[in-house]
Amino acid sequence: MAAADAKALIRAEAARLGFDAVGFTRASLPTEMRARLDAFLAAGRHGTMRWLAERAAQRAHPQALWPEAVSVIALGLSYAPARDPMETLARREVGTISVYARGRDYHDVVKGRLKQLGQFLHARFGADLKVFVDTAPVMEKPLAAQAGIGWQGKHTNLVSRRHGSWLFLGEIYTTLDLPPDPPHPDRCGSCRRCLDICPTDAFPAPYQLDATRCISYLTIEHDGPIPEGLRAAIGNRIYGCDDCLAVCPWNRFATAAREAKLHAREELNAPRLADLARLDDAAFRALFAGSPIKRSGRGRFVRNVLIAIGNSGDPALRPIAQDLAQDPDPVVAEAARWAAMRLAPETVP
Repeated sequence: MAAADAKALIRAEAARLGFDAVGFTRASLPTEMRARLDAFLAAGRHGTMRWLAERAAQRAHPQALWPEAVSVIALGLSYAPARDPMETLARREVGTISVYARGRDYHDVVKGRLKQLGQFLHARFGADLKVFVDTAPVMEKPLAAQAGIGWQGKHTNLVSRRHGSWLFLGEIYTTLDLPPDPPHPDRCGSCRRCLDICPTDAFPAPYQLDATRCISYLTIEHDGPIPEGLRAAIGNRIYGCDDCLAVCPWNRFATAAREAKLHAREELNAPRLADLARLDDAAFRALFAGSPIKRSGRGRFVRNVLIAIGNSGDPALRPIAQDLAQDPDPVVAEAARWAAMRLAPETVP
């Protein structure tokens, strides 16, 4: 079969499975990608995400991860929200959860679809393959940009003309020799909205991210106390941050995600801080079953909730913080003491 016909069949099957974007590229990346990764790591901008450094060679060179790979099929699944994800930021009695974490765990949803597409590839073409969703050393955004799905914006995330900043990415490395699609040109122009909106100034320059200042890193990946100098800027963001994504002008072309499993659970659109702070481990696991939030663990999540309580300016929440000041988790207890102090009568306007 001609390679062009094979690509058309793969595109059609990907669409049938519900993928919103598909592109093809070689299983290689330009040397500048490794240079950018090395500079990021050398500057310590990865924080405690040690796995980025430990497998940097495989991340920068797809064939270092799997030497037999010839082509990469990059796929995107839209998770565009049906409502403004920033609408709760002014409601300090509730928490703001990143859009991606309000529904089912995208790892499970996307990987299931990738495996189905992989079965099609193997049955139809006899191809060997490996599938990846954000859990292996794969440079997903550069590969997706190289495959023509979109481009890496100034916020370093992928931007699509059709789906804005709201695409989950997955990859299939395969032994199939498929002609690459042309890469997508950068269409950010002079826009700086994503850079200027960042509450913690996590972008040292356009197209550069200092993860150690990023609210998503601090509330999801960082497992110790959050630096005090950044706590006030976090506001009521209790899991991730969508500010730089949400203000992208290209989002005006995005429509709400089709996949029902990725739709927000109503109870996670504006959860009350008082209720979340009282979660013990069993209640935390029950509330977030099937959610990516469950991976963070109760301690890290309640730490975030207490930061939001400390930022609420509501003295009625102070007793909750005081109760948690003796929590067995020392990180929770420290955040609780900080929140209680912030809400002391002499400090609350």
